[in-house]
Amino acid sequence: MIIVMKQGAGKEALAEVKKRIRELGYKPHVIHGDTRDVIGAVGDERGKTVLQSLESLPGVESVVPILKPYKLASREIKPEPSSFEIAPGLAIGGDRVVVMAGPCSVESETQIVETALAVKAAGATVLRGGAFKPRTSPYSFQGMEEDGLKLLAKAREASGLPIVTEVVNPGDVELVARYADILQIGARNVQNFALLKTVGRIDKPILLKRGMATTIQEYLMSAEYILAEGNRRVILCERGIRTFETATRNTLDISAVPVLKSLTHLPVTIDPSHATGHAHLVPSMCYAGVAAGADGLIVEVHPCPEKAASDGPQSLRPGEFAAMMAKLREFVKVAGKTL
Repeated sequence: MIIVMKQGAGKEALAEVKKRIRELGYKPHVIHGDTRDVIGAVGDERGKTVLQSLESLPGVESVVPILKPYKLASREIKPEPSSFEIAPGLAIGGDRVVVMAGPCSVESETQIVETALAVKAAGATVLRGGAFKPRTSPYSFQGMEEDGLKLLAKAREASGLPIVTEVVNPGDVELVARYADILQIGARNVQNFALLKTVGRIDKPILLKRGMATTIQEYLMSAEYILAEGNRRVILCERGIRTFETATRNTLDISAVPVLKSLTHLPVTIDPSHATGHAHLVPSMCYAGVAAGADGLIVEVHPCPEKAASDGPQSLRPGEFAAMMAKLREFVKVAGKTL
């Protein structure tokens, strides 16, 4: 249920409504609006009609059912798009397209620092890099783990860019959060509910990638797990779904961007590198993503892709990335945004 407070309702009225929601066995989630507050009461769907009694409380304007199964992610509870800081002075979800760039895996201090400086010079505002790598084969490079996190921290110090990196295990969330500015949940963990709950309890932005066989509704329900634990800074990322097509690594569902934008207030980004699997296709998909309304892009860049420990074929060289960013500015301008 959504409890809509009257315009001008004070803190005491809001506190009383939250207290009554808890007494009825539900969890209150307050959304502060420009003119009034809205409270989402989340819990067992079977007895939600008891919440209708809250209409009699002072300061309450109305109590409205949330029709979508994903309550806190829905535009029913928050019609306007969410915008929030992912690093000091850097917000996502507004008029700026946030570009996150860097190698698939952290391999050495030279590699990650060199890449960080290059992508920043080209206009990227976040450095990406994997320290923990979930791989299909147990024999593939699994990442440098905490040593990789330390190198990412050095690259942040050298470049000034905040970092986004993946966490794959609930037990590693605290460790990764000590180093990273944004925690990524990869496609293979989109329904790792223990992990989703754990990152929902930390005060860090979460980049949640869509699974390769995940429907839009299933994807938003995964986001709901994070939101329900109290973390409101969730960034969605379309990274390609598995289809019958073999010309690309996955099929980038560009239509998912406007679909998600119509269903949820959360920021939406795309990952064209994992979607296509081929570096020469990445720029076109970046332009298409911006045209479709994406709030951000996450792009793989490596100084020497042919020697990359993972995903070399889909990684742009720094010069290619810079050329793409120069052209991307034109698309961003037409979309009414900035880089």
